[in-house]
Amino acid sequence: MHTLPEGKKIYFASDFHLGLPSVSTSRLREQLLVNWLNSIIHDAHEVFLMGDVFDFWFEYKQVVPKGYTRLLGKLAELADKGIRIHYFTGNHDMWVFTYFTEEFQAVMHRSVYEFSCMGKNFHIGHGDGLGKGDHGYKLIKKIFASPICQFLFRWMHPDLGISIANFFSKRSRHKTGHLDEVFLGEDKERLIGYCREIANKKPVDYFIFGHRHLLLDYPVSPTARYINLGDWFKGGYYAEFDGKELYLKSIAI
Repeated sequence: MHTLPEGKKIYFASDFHLGLPSVSTSRLREQLLVNWLNSIIHDAHEVFLMGDVFDFWFEYKQVVPKGYTRLLGKLAELADKGIRIHYFTGNHDMWVFTYFTEEFQAVMHRSVYEFSCMGKNFHIGHGDGLGKGDHGYKLIKKIFASPICQFLFRWMHPDLGISIANFFSKRSRHKTGHLDEVFLGEDKERLIGYCREIANKKPVDYFIFGHRHLLLDYPVSPTARYINLGDWFKGGYYAEFDGKELYLKSIAI
């Protein structure tokens, strides 16, 4: 059970994909993210980063990817002010391990997370691999999440390993990125089906996911809403819970 002090809020945002497609454009998106965190620092009680914060991330024992110092410094500042940060691993940054917990006490989530706050029930996660179908991706995710795969990648020199991962990530985004902006319809949107299945089993007020890159606020039952947070390529989108209502908002880019 989460409690929310008077005047405080909970924030949710997802899919910044920092590092993509170039250093300069990623830096602009990172600065937008930092500006947003600055704007909420006065009333944030908890901040949920819902996955794919980075387009690729891998922690070696003594090495992490360079860059992103503006964001990391701001997250440390939030933590120092007592704001709890939740980090969901996505399909692009599933190899985040302990670094963020060590640096700013982030609560790590590798699957869906349920909690109640001020009488509202939340069911949230990054969103990848949920729902029926998509068996090919689910198999690949299991392979990438395996300790053996992580062990083998760790033995690759960071310059080589990160370069290879970035190459395939950018190639994948180039091929399929435009499809993310298309609503497939109720029957083909896996997360809608997933939300409805869960809502039939238990009381949920808000389903919140990322991954889909499509901004949505969709009723999945008479009392439940499915919120997809979109991405930050064409704007900055986030959800805000004030203890009574959940709002989907945007900031200018």
